[in-house]
Amino acid sequence: MALAGGFSSTEEGAGPGATFDCQSCGACCSYSSEWPRFSTEDDVQLDRIPQKYVAADESGMRCDGVRCSALSGEVGKSTACGIYDLRPDVCRSCMPGGDDCLLARRAHGLPTSDPALLACPSPGPLVDTCAR
Repeated sequence: MALAGGFSSTEEGAGPGATFDCQSCGACCSYSSEWPRFSTEDDVQLDRIPQKYVAADESGMRCDGVRCSALSGEVGKSTACGIYDLRPDVCRSCMPGGDDCLLARRAHGLPTSDPALLACPSPGPLVDTCAR
C-alpha cells in the first residue's frame, strides 16, 4: 500500500485537497495483522505473490506483529512495498486520505490533515492554522 508519489484526496475526514505521500507513510501496512487478508483475488493473482510474504495459513499477507512483511522502511518517514505491482486487493483498495488510511495514520500518531499545513517550516501566512 505504500504507493509512489503524493495523492490528493477529498475523502471524508481528510479535508479538501489533503495530500498524503504513501512512500513517506506506510501506516496502513503496519496497522493490523488482520488487515492484509486475501478476499477477492483469484488463484492467478495469489500465485504471483512470493510465498515468503504469505501467511502460513495462506489467508493473507505474512505479518511481523502488525506490520506486513512486504513493507520496508520506517513508518512515517520512508516506506516501500516489496510487491507493489502484485499486492492484494485489500491493499489496492486503501486510498490515500480515505477512512482506512486515516484510521491507520491516527494509530501511528501521524497527521490526518494536510501534512503541508501541519509542518509549518517557517512563520508565514499559514502559521495561524498550524497544529502545534
